[in-house]
Amino acid sequence: MWEYAPAPESRDIANLKPNYRMFVDGKFVEGTGEPLKTINPATEEVLAEVSTASQSDVDTAVKAARRAYDRVWSKMPGSERAKYIYRIARQIQERGRELAVLESLDNGKPIKESRDVDVPTAAAHFFYHAGWADKLSYAGYGPDPKPLGVAGQVIPWNFPLLMAAWKIAPALACGNTVVLKPAETTPLTALVLAEIIQQCDLPPGVVNIIPGAGDVGAALVEHGDVNKVAFTGSTDVGKIIQRQLAGTAKKLTLELGGKAANIVFDDAPLDQAVEGIVNGIFFNQGHVCCAGSRLLVQESVADELLEKLHARVSTLRVGDPLDKNTDVGAINSREQLTKIKELTESGEAEGAQRWTSSCPLPDKGFFFAPTVFSGVSQAMRIAREEIFGPVLSVLTFRTPDEAVAKANNTPYGLSAGVWTEKGSRILWMAQRMRAGVVWSNTFNRFDPAAPFGGYQESGFGREGGRTGLEAYLDV
Repeated sequence: MWEYAPAPESRDIANLKPNYRMFVDGKFVEGTGEPLKTINPATEEVLAEVSTASQSDVDTAVKAARRAYDRVWSKMPGSERAKYIYRIARQIQERGRELAVLESLDNGKPIKESRDVDVPTAAAHFFYHAGWADKLSYAGYGPDPKPLGVAGQVIPWNFPLLMAAWKIAPALACGNTVVLKPAETTPLTALVLAEIIQQCDLPPGVVNIIPGAGDVGAALVEHGDVNKVAFTGSTDVGKIIQRQLAGTAKKLTLELGGKAANIVFDDAPLDQAVEGIVNGIFFNQGHVCCAGSRLLVQESVADELLEKLHARVSTLRVGDPLDKNTDVGAINSREQLTKIKELTESGEAEGAQRWTSSCPLPDKGFFFAPTVFSGVSQAMRIAREEIFGPVLSVLTFRTPDEAVAKANNTPYGLSAGVWTEKGSRILWMAQRMRAGVVWSNTFNRFDPAAPFGGYQESGFGREGGRTGLEAYLDV
């Protein structure tokens, strides 16, 4: 058994400030909403106080975005817009270590994930979309596609910086201006991104970032001068937004919850599949909308796979997110931890067999040990509801048709995975599964050039790639 000495990253690198202000019209200003305190979920300590927006601040931000759109950004040649977007990407790279540490402090995810996944992918989205800014007439949406106007964007707490880049980069490339509301529990990296935007001399008002709770997001979505709404978050809130915008001229994309099936056939390389399963559900503490939270295993290899899976999960290290050896960090909030506990208790109550890693947990902070349920039926809550935590439900199947039926037996449809050595079977499965993304012999692989999005209660519209540009163009 390997023993790992602590290898903590210095929190001083984050350049943490005691106070953060919202970013409107190119300046950092005090919001008139009730200030919020953002905490470190690994220690429960207050990291900083953040000023928040009121309804009047939302109106001010939207007006600033409209002025910038009318006077500067929509009139600027794509080649000039690209220079600004490229500059932002380079600055994210330059300040990558600072952003990674700050993300882990504010969100709770392990530093190796924020350092190796979140920050590089955020920069990649800006690099990629900088390349599209002067090529929109070749994107397949007509010879001279036009932007929409002001985009109101609301992002979640699971990938704060990455989701900001995911939303802002295509909007800017297409000639829109932006008002972005970060999640109330994780506003800090979005506000540091605002510093980067200011340093890059982006024209005032092109990007505005307004922290706050759900009421701020609601005011932004409902604002009469917003032309486009992009929301990533829970299905329940997505339904509310869709009802609010029904009958209006606003363009809408929703990327919502998921209950992805990760399917392992008996001819799959099991050791490789185990690594993919672990990455699919325990990456970012399971705080991933496309997490492979339902494992479907062919009956003939189910016992062998479970044995290998338990052995691998028992080696995962849970603890300090800033320790470079940590595999599973802190749950983002006490509220989310309570939800995870409630759903796992329901799994036991309904008769599933619970296996939980015996790894030690820190005394302080919001932590939950990796958990695997076997003997799960499709009627159980843990097989139907999104847990959004490090909890895996294992079901079995005998035939490919049964695997497809069970994979599709969900109101969601965001992602899926297939593990088999037969390419023909992968294609056969992918054609029949109702999921926006199907990974073959891998899981949780993302690229700015690949469109991402779901079906059914996982939302609609695509983000990323050439297809994702359509959401920000008047076509």
